[in-house]
Amino acid sequence: MGRSINMQKSFFHKVAGIIEKNENAALCIITGTKGSTPLKTGAKMIVWEDGKIYGTVGGGAFENKVIVDALEVMNTGAGKIFEHHLTRDHNMCCGGTVTVYIEPVVLPWNLYIFGAGHVGRELAFLGNHLDFDVTVIDDRKDIFGTWPSGEIRLRNENPVGVIPTLAWNNRTFAVILTYSHPLDRKILEACLSKEWGYLGMIGSRRKVEVTKRMFLEKDISEPEILSKVDMPVGLNINAHTPQEIAVSIIARLIMEKNKPKKTEHMEDKTMISQEEIKELLAGIPKCS
Repeated sequence: MGRSINMQKSFFHKVAGIIEKNENAALCIITGTKGSTPLKTGAKMIVWEDGKIYGTVGGGAFENKVIVDALEVMNTGAGKIFEHHLTRDHNMCCGGTVTVYIEPVVLPWNLYIFGAGHVGRELAFLGNHLDFDVTVIDDRKDIFGTWPSGEIRLRNENPVGVIPTLAWNNRTFAVILTYSHPLDRKILEACLSKEWGYLGMIGSRRKVEVTKRMFLEKDISEPEILSKVDMPVGLNINAHTPQEIAVSIIARLIMEKNKPKKTEHMEDKTMISQEEIKELLAGIPKCS
């Protein structure tokens, strides 16, 4: 009994480490068996994207197929149940059948907000409400003085200096909306070399045009990379107030987060109706 408990602890410590390190992996769990099988219900295995494993669901050709299935699940991002007849499917003499449920380890969506002004505050509140792992960065003295304590990480530091200390991967969303156009551009330049799933910068169309021209003329970035940056940030919903602008941004982030994995980067600013905007705003509590 003690050995079983220790194995369970070790297994879930491995899962916690996967999440902490932002690794791509899948959990494979035997959920049912019939007849003679190498292992029974509850056996678990972790599969990483490079094919490395921890634990076992029974070994042999059967386990090799589970590893292949796990890699498929990681690619699609959706959990799935697989049925295996050990003799028919894998030429194993056991003769039983095994049901395996495989699901990807769900990593957090990091939302980095550069700028703690009116829009940044509303966006942080919405992002946290929608289960993003939110970090807000601003170097102004006392800017966070009236912010409520909670799950949002607040960093009162130089934004450009903070960037190398943050975790960057394809589940990282970064939104730039500071008090200074030159600072926005410095942050954008630093972010472009990182891995990200979404990168956006607030500003007028003229600010965007000037920024793109500057970056191209100074060889800071390539046109293809700049085209993937969402500038001006958010969906075009004719937003005016800080809360409305935050809604337009968070809606854009949700679209990017939930899009099918294999589609190309979304470039169109999809319009939504005024009725849908009112419904969104009506359902969002005020930031306190």
